[in-house]
Amino acid sequence: MIDFSHVTKTYSGDTVLDDIDFSVSPGEFVVITGKSGVGKTTLGRLLIRDLLPTKGKIIIDGEDLSKIKPKNIPPLRRKIGFIFQDYKIIPDKTVGENIALSLEIGGYSPKKISDKINRLLDMVGIPGKENLFPVQLSGGEIQRAAIARAIAADPPILFADEPTGSARRIMLEKGKIISDSESHSTKPKTKNK
Repeated sequence: MIDFSHVTKTYSGDTVLDDIDFSVSPGEFVVITGKSGVGKTTLGRLLIRDLLPTKGKIIIDGEDLSKIKPKNIPPLRRKIGFIFQDYKIIPDKTVGENIALSLEIGGYSPKKISDKINRLLDMVGIPGKENLFPVQLSGGEIQRAAIARAIAADPPILFADEPTGSARRIMLEKGKIISDSESHSTKPKTKNK
């Protein structure tokens, strides 16, 4: 499903990711570890084609990301639930409206969207918060809303950038990620300057 082959990413001459090689099969749970600033976020941005690699190839579902036309990037991104490090919740939209965005793009009916939002908020432990704005939530509740948004359209790939303990626990409890017993950890080769 995901294949990084000899991927290198540099910014202004500084190498952030150096010759990364790994594959992830469907249903597999992979943890990428490392200190802050070693390239985990860059790896995620490459995955959603927010960035292109300086060298190497990234294949998702048989498609080379460097060859995807701009019009085909949104369908690619719909396959990936991304929980951003800073959550990226839209401040002038309610929790429900934030979650509904991916469902509307996916063609869900208003009734199905409403039902799904209620189920998701219950699943992540913040039922009844759909009409609140992010400013009315605690940090933990915002994170839970971001998780609900990321998993709303049932993406086959879920990428959580710097998930805290509660985010990992929610994702494991709700079955969106395979249990730790079936997981393995990989640490990318990175180069810090």
